[in-house]
Amino acid sequence: MSRSTIALVLSSLLLAAGSVVGSASCAGAGESAPAVTAAPAPDHRLDWWREARFGMFLHWGLYAIPAGRWGEDTGHAEWIRTTAHIPRARYEELLAEFDPVRYDPDAWVRMAKDAGMKYIVITSKHHDGFGLFDSAQTDWDVMSTPWGKDLLAPLAEACRRHGLRICWYHSIMDWHHPDYLPRRDWEDWSAEGANFDRFVAYLHAQVTELLTNYGDIGVLWFDGEWESTWNHGYGQPLYDLCRKLQPNVIVNNRVDVGRGGMAGMSDAGYAGDFGTPEQEIPATGIPGVDWETCMTMNDHWGYNAADTHWKSTEELIRMLIDIASKGGNFLLNVGPRADGTFPPEAVERLAGMGEWMDVHGEAIHGTQAGLFESLPWGRSTTRAGADGTTIYLFVFDWPAGDVLAVPGLGTAPERARILAPGDDPRVDSRPIEGGLEVRLDPRRRDLIATVVALEYEGTPVVYRTPRIEAAAELFVRPLTVTLGPETAGVELRFTIDGSAPEISSRLYTGPLTLVDSARLAVRAFHRGRPVSAVVAREFTRATPRPAASDVEGREHGLHLAAWQGTYGALPALGERPPDRTAEVASLDLGPPVEHEVRAYTGFLRVAADDAYVFHLTSDDGARLFVDGELVVDNDGLHGPLTRTGAAPLAAGWHRLRVEWFNKTGGAVLDLQVGPAGAPPAPIAAADLARR
Repeated sequence: MSRSTIALVLSSLLLAAGSVVGSASCAGAGESAPAVTAAPAPDHRLDWWREARFGMFLHWGLYAIPAGRWGEDTGHAEWIRTTAHIPRARYEELLAEFDPVRYDPDAWVRMAKDAGMKYIVITSKHHDGFGLFDSAQTDWDVMSTPWGKDLLAPLAEACRRHGLRICWYHSIMDWHHPDYLPRRDWEDWSAEGANFDRFVAYLHAQVTELLTNYGDIGVLWFDGEWESTWNHGYGQPLYDLCRKLQPNVIVNNRVDVGRGGMAGMSDAGYAGDFGTPEQEIPATGIPGVDWETCMTMNDHWGYNAADTHWKSTEELIRMLIDIASKGGNFLLNVGPRADGTFPPEAVERLAGMGEWMDVHGEAIHGTQAGLFESLPWGRSTTRAGADGTTIYLFVFDWPAGDVLAVPGLGTAPERARILAPGDDPRVDSRPIEGGLEVRLDPRRRDLIATVVALEYEGTPVVYRTPRIEAAAELFVRPLTVTLGPETAGVELRFTIDGSAPEISSRLYTGPLTLVDSARLAVRAFHRGRPVSAVVAREFTRATPRPAASDVEGREHGLHLAAWQGTYGALPALGERPPDRTAEVASLDLGPPVEHEVRAYTGFLRVAADDAYVFHLTSDDGARLFVDGELVVDNDGLHGPLTRTGAAPLAAGWHRLRVEWFNKTGGAVLDLQVGPAGAPPAPIAAADLARR
């Protein structure tokens, strides 16, 4: 079909009532599907948390006593029992030394509040299993120490006195409980008689105590879920227990196993209300998803007396700004000392952050992600309400001539003001080509981040780079494509031959339907002039690969071949004979096996001619081949991670090969598939066959 014919068909298939489809989309052939966690809760449980934007993390326990030192090594902290290979009995001796006589929960809460924090998350139990609370389930808690009193209750009471939310961190992993598995590989402690389900009952009982004995809890922040013994079958019931005990409690995604490494986000289908990036900030944010970056002030979570690598107050404030500008929360850690006091370096930084927040806090609390894709001199946040919209500009790099150019801002504000001490907060602004110009007073400059508020009675026009969204770039049947974002006053114009759209090009009014290959190009226009770069995407109408003809009558299931070995990526298997073989019904891994490579081979049946999008999830790495061609490459060492790819397939049977390896830790392998534009689904046993 010619390009001109495509244009005629495309024009005829435009829908009359066109509104831009939402921002979620499936990945195209060979692309990685974006990791997502649960959508924002419709019951508004997270409203206070989204309003807060800033909280304090506290890692405190027996590990504060050695303060990072064991023998001559000073590099330990909260993981010291494992990193220093301390026997269980020797670690228990620390009980007799734990006596935080200078513990003042009101002082802790005041420091958090004065810093601009709105909630506190404290380790009720870390991986060593030691509890800071009075648990009826064990003697391995603070009641067995010289202190002998519950540490969490007075902190919860202090939080409520000062208007902060109290939240618990609780570790799933437990190095002390006799039924927790697996054992540490260095530890001479037999697992004989251990019953993991009995440990899970213990875990549920402690969580019940934490959500029953201390009043309303803001967040239950789980951790330590990555070992092979924990799975979705345990994670979902634990989440459900929390919500049953306190319907309004917020539960992080580490309650379940879907988290993809330190990036902290989970695939859909796993329990959890928000993602948990650790020690990193997502480069572009995660639109439409709740997330919280947790970060240390130095290099350790628990107290380490030798760690002098402290982030500066300026660095911490700019991290807070960066996170808020991307729609996230910042959970900043303090590791208290064994006597119950904060390290002076932490106290100093909290005070410095508080001084800045006293003046500029309105630009953080209660705001949403900035409307700009990027700003050359800083960041922005947004506050939108029934009475209008405020854009907050954070100026890191002071502009030459004291004149700040705000690119991509298409309308001038009704009012502009600077957040700084002084009698007159007003600043002057005026429209310029492609944006707005704001004149700043150098006498009111803040050396960390000067903040300017632009106030609109309605919704400002901000130029965004257009998006082209479709289920896949490869298609067999007609393919629906949407363009975005939808911005009041801004038009999207497009072409299908790859040429740069002009004001005379076709106006986008709703979803498009492609019936043949095309190079779709789109550009934004405002008041008759282009205000964005041209964005293009290639779509290919493909001929389905023919189905195999000699599969009918074969057995259901797959062949499994397995090789032992320790790898960081999938090895070339070649003609190397496997260490074992089996006939299996599906890709179900069965009992997790570490240090193993597997290859599943057979045939997959699809119902109709179409482009099929495959979703391959693995921990560690995996690859998918269909009809001998690589469709999804999810190789490498990582936590549970989903990648996608598409293949055009004719109705019938197609050769299937899935390669997977596991080094250590969690073991996950899952393959789902669906026609382009439809949700993926697990593969039915009847649709797998082997010769």
